Amino acid sequence: MKPDAMAARAKEIAPFHVMDILARAKALEATGRDIIHLEIGEPDFATPAPVVEAGIQALRDGHTHYTGALGLPQLREAIAAFHATRWQAQVDAARIVVTPGASGALLLALGLLAGPGDEVLMADPGYPCNRHFARFCEASPVSIPVDASTGFQLTLDLVKAHATLATRVVLIASPSNPTGTTLPFGELAHIRDWCATHGIALVIDEIYLALTYDGPERSAAGWDEVFVVNSFSKYFLMTGWRLGWLVAPTWALPALERLAQNLFLAAATPAQHAALAAFLPETLVELEARKAELRARRDFLLPELRARGFSLPVQPQGAFYLYADCAGLTPDSMEFARALLDKAGVAVTPGLDFGQNQPARFLRIAYTQPQPRLAEAVARLDSFLG
Repeated sequence: MKPDAMAARAKEIAPFHVMDILARAKALEATGRDIIHLEIGEPDFATPAPVVEAGIQALRDGHTHYTGALGLPQLREAIAAFHATRWQAQVDAARIVVTPGASGALLLALGLLAGPGDEVLMADPGYPCNRHFARFCEASPVSIPVDASTGFQLTLDLVKAHATLATRVVLIASPSNPTGTTLPFGELAHIRDWCATHGIALVIDEIYLALTYDGPERSAAGWDEVFVVNSFSKYFLMTGWRLGWLVAPTWALPALERLAQNLFLAAATPAQHAALAAFLPETLVELEARKAELRARRDFLLPELRARGFSLPVQPQGAFYLYADCAGLTPDSMEFARALLDKAGVAVTPGLDFGQNQPARFLRIAYTQPQPRLAEAVARLDSFLG
C-alpha cells in the first residue's frame, strides 16, 4: 500500500520519541552494556502475588469468555467500594465502565464527547496520547502552556483565556504525567462549575491519584457530571494486564456501552478476575509499601538532581516522575538524553514527547528503579557532567 493511501490522522499522530531512546538502550544492552532505565513510565515492581494467583485461577476455572461491554459486575462493584473507602467518593457501580487500560477509558470518553470542529483543552506539557486521541477523534487538541507558576497545571483563568465557542472538552490530569504535580481540589471544583455553566465536558485523569505522596487523595468521581479515568497499571502494578476504568455520568452510559461494544467489545476477562484480588487487604498492604518506597526514591533523587544543576522549582506531589529543567546544562534535551545514554548508560525521556512548551529545556526522569540503582545513575551523571 502506498503511503498516500493512509488517512491524515495516521500521518499526523506523532511517535513516542522515548521509543528511540529505548531502542538504542536495548541495542546497547545487547552488546553487554549495563543500562539504567529511567525513561519508561512503568513501575519496576512485580504484580502482587494475590492478583497473579487470581488470574491463574480464573484461567483454570474457564473464565476465558467475553464479559459484558461495561465489565464484570463484581469488579465494577469492587471499584465503586474502593472509591468509597479510599476516597470517600460515593459512586454507583452502574456508572463504571471497565476498559482495556486507561487508554481505553480516554478513547471512550473523547470518542463520546469530541468530533470534527470541536476543541479539547489540555495542559502542555502533558501525556502525549491525550492530544493524539483527540486528533484520532477528528477533534482539535488545544495545548495550553503551563509552568511552575501554576504547578504545571491548568487553572480556571487559563481555561477561560483559551476557551472558544468550539471548546467541547477540558482535560485535567492530577497527579500529572510528566510533572507529577497535582491540582488543588478547590481549583478543580471551580473549573468543574465553570464547565457546567458553559456546557463543556470535564474529563479528569486520576491514574496516579493513589500515588499521591503530599496532601490528601481526593477523587472527583463523586461528582455526577464529570468523566473520571483511572487504571490498574500504576498503583496496582498491573501494567501488562491492560485494565482501567471510566466513571461517567449516568446519561452517557448507553452511548459508552455502544462504543465499547464496537471498539474493543470488552476488557480481557482473566485480567478482570485477577483485578478483584487487587482490593484484598493483603494486596493493599503490599501496594502501600511499594508506594512508600516510591516516595523515598523521590525524596532521594530530587535533591541530588537539584545539586547537579537541574531546576525543579515545584516538588512533584505524586506519580513517579521528575520533570527536570536542564537548560542550565544543555540547550537541547534530546541531544542530552542521547549523549547521557551513549556515554553514561542512563536512559531518560526528552521533553519533546510531552508537547511544544519549551521541550528542549526538559527531561522526564522516572524513579522506577531501586534506590541503589538511582544512586548509581547519579554517580554516572557526575562522570558524564565532568
